[in-house]
Amino acid sequence: MTAQDSSPLAALPILGETVHQNYPTASLYVVATPIGNVTDITLRALHVLSLVDAVACEDTRNTAQLMNRFGLHKPLVAAHMHNEREAAEGLIARLQAGQRIALVSDAGTPAVSDPGARIVDAVRAAGLRVIPLPGASAAVAALSASGLVNDQFHFVGFLPSKAKQREVALQSLAAAPATLVFYEAPHRIVECTQALADVFGVERQVVFAREVSKLFEQIHRCPLGEAVAWLKSDANHEKGEFVVLVEGAPPAAEGQDAETDRILQILLAELPVKQAAALAAQITGKKKNALYDRALELKQ
Repeated sequence: MTAQDSSPLAALPILGETVHQNYPTASLYVVATPIGNVTDITLRALHVLSLVDAVACEDTRNTAQLMNRFGLHKPLVAAHMHNEREAAEGLIARLQAGQRIALVSDAGTPAVSDPGARIVDAVRAAGLRVIPLPGASAAVAALSASGLVNDQFHFVGFLPSKAKQREVALQSLAAAPATLVFYEAPHRIVECTQALADVFGVERQVVFAREVSKLFEQIHRCPLGEAVAWLKSDANHEKGEFVVLVEGAPPAAEGQDAETDRILQILLAELPVKQAAALAAQITGKKKNALYDRALELKQ
């Protein structure tokens, strides 16, 4: 009986397809796990977890519970944000000996706002194979249900917890046209939302995806100007894990964004309209005719 045939999943006809695929040795398998609903685990993930020699995980207790739910029992190796470098050395030695190792986080896809990136980097640097198993992702799930129509998104993850650092980070994103994707903890959700409104303005749409795939999942969309009031309207609105999506910046009208106006106003204080527009065009790279028209508006 081969290693594939020994899987407890092989006896289930619906899962039979998984056992006929190739699972190379000396490989790190990056395995996405459920973010809430345990049945969101993939058939391929279950088979790989049954096949590997060990599972590197963020918290051995959480992973043990997940494995037990599916009758899987494998050696667990702690690999969290405080020991990633040390854990990587041990995992590389096992991989070089020909083992298969799975890498999981507590929920979702490892190495995306979760531990694992340093381990993957070290394994690749050692010339070993890394194989991703796609699966649950809170950010992608929230985007799919947001209704924010945009071909681009910018994944930010967690913002700095200190107000000034958070403001600086948000200011750098204020003009981004892509949908912005944040993660936030419940105890900071109100102050984070207020900061979003302060920097991005009250008109932009925000989507709160709370407890995605869990029992009390809630997805709410509103203008940023109404967001803090909505959060405070019900104590439950501030509970759980959040994905916060913010509508991308609208395209700036040619010659009418705030920075261009500031430049024109400085130049108009010293120069005629035509010269001010020509110099502003050199500074901003924008069309001189549009800047001339805007300069006339500002002059009036």
